[in-house]
Amino acid sequence: MKINLSHRFKRSYKKLPSNIKDDFDKRIALFIDNPKNPKLKVHKLKGRLQTCLSFYVQDGYRVLFDFSENNTEDKVVNLLDIGSHDKYRNWEK
Repeated sequence: MKINLSHRFKRSYKKLPSNIKDDFDKRIALFIDNPKNPKLKVHKLKGRLQTCLSFYVQDGYRVLFDFSENNTEDKVVNLLDIGSHDKYRNWEK
C-alpha cells in the first residue's frame, strides 16, 4: 500500500497535540496492516464528502482519506486531512 500525504494533511498534522500524533502513528500502522480493522471505525462520508472515507484516531479526531486508481497492484491511499469531526463541516476538497 502506498500512502500520499496532501499538503493540507501535513499542515494539520503539524498543529496536532503530541498525544494525537502518537495515536495517529499507531492507527496508521493498523490501517496499513488492515484498512478494515474494526478499531479504526472506517466509514464512508455523506454529502459534499461522499467520495471520501474517514477513520478514528482519538478524542474526536479523524483522518479523512480516499483511494486512487493506480496502474500497479498496490493500493494508493491519499490522506487528505486530520482533525476534529467538526472540521469536516467546512471542508472543501
